[in-house]
Amino acid sequence: MANWYLQNGKNSDVVISTRVRLARNIKDLSFESQCKKEDKKQILSKIESIVPSLGYGLQLLKLKDMDNLTKISLVEKHVISPEFVNKADESGAILINNEENICIMINEADHIRMQVFAEGMAIEELMNLAIEIDQELEKLLDYAYSEKYGYLTACPTDVGTGLKLSVIVHLPGLEETGNLNKVLHIVNNFGMSIKAIYGEGNQSLGNIYQISNKQTLGISEQEIVKNMKMITEKIIEQERIARKYLGKNQESFADKVYRSFGILTNARILSSNECIDLLSDVKLGTDMGVISELDDMKVKKLFLYTKSANLQKYYGKVMDSNEIDAKRTEIIRQIIAQ
Repeated sequence: MANWYLQNGKNSDVVISTRVRLARNIKDLSFESQCKKEDKKQILSKIESIVPSLGYGLQLLKLKDMDNLTKISLVEKHVISPEFVNKADESGAILINNEENICIMINEADHIRMQVFAEGMAIEELMNLAIEIDQELEKLLDYAYSEKYGYLTACPTDVGTGLKLSVIVHLPGLEETGNLNKVLHIVNNFGMSIKAIYGEGNQSLGNIYQISNKQTLGISEQEIVKNMKMITEKIIEQERIARKYLGKNQESFADKVYRSFGILTNARILSSNECIDLLSDVKLGTDMGVISELDDMKVKKLFLYTKSANLQKYYGKVMDSNEIDAKRTEIIRQIIAQ
């Protein structure tokens, strides 16, 4: 079966992916920030001992045994966090399956950060899978839990359900029509946080954003799911209205997306940032049926294999930045020609 990020998903014209993350800690052991080296080893040992009983095709990989390129490639896929990779800690590990749609980080910010992923909008399906895995883990481990507060976590903003539900959305229509700030304001007022996936500060690359719940305490998992589903459906609706408006001027719109497509297919050197912006236009053109040379799968591959670490993994060698920028254009032509 294909990796989750190369599968087709519901509403994938707007929603790139969905993630459910549950933060859990083991009873009677200090939180990660106060955890001694021996305790971290004990946590890792406990997890390692239950892997055969857990199932789901999970295998344990220790970060110290992984090369840097592999770790960064997982960050680029949003499967593990950059902070996790940057920690100089020999007790860090992941439980991951072949499809990479399940990844449990061990000794990250919490003892256990269980994550499940899917392409497109899959909020309820992923919640069901996350709860199922969590219940299996709870049979094998004693969680730190309070009758008053719920699941106890290292970060106060995760206490309660320990649930972070996120969707990554592509919003070029709202950006082009000047309506993006209104939508971002509504999202913030609805108790959700929104941030650009690529770029720094308020400068977004590729019009790609992550929306996640802020509140985990005093609210149930069902309420978080309901709120996220409602806000995401509203964003999908507004983005599609904006795209319909852009499509009314067919010649101008086709010119814009095909110019980006032309640069992608003919450039010989391409930086990561420029590539993301071009791919945003190309994805929009493909999703709206204007660019006929591509399909959803090719667009997914373009986004994945033009990222620096995954590009180097594809070619099987470490490169400097100049070679990466040159090879990026080569792999783009290969994927389009497939």
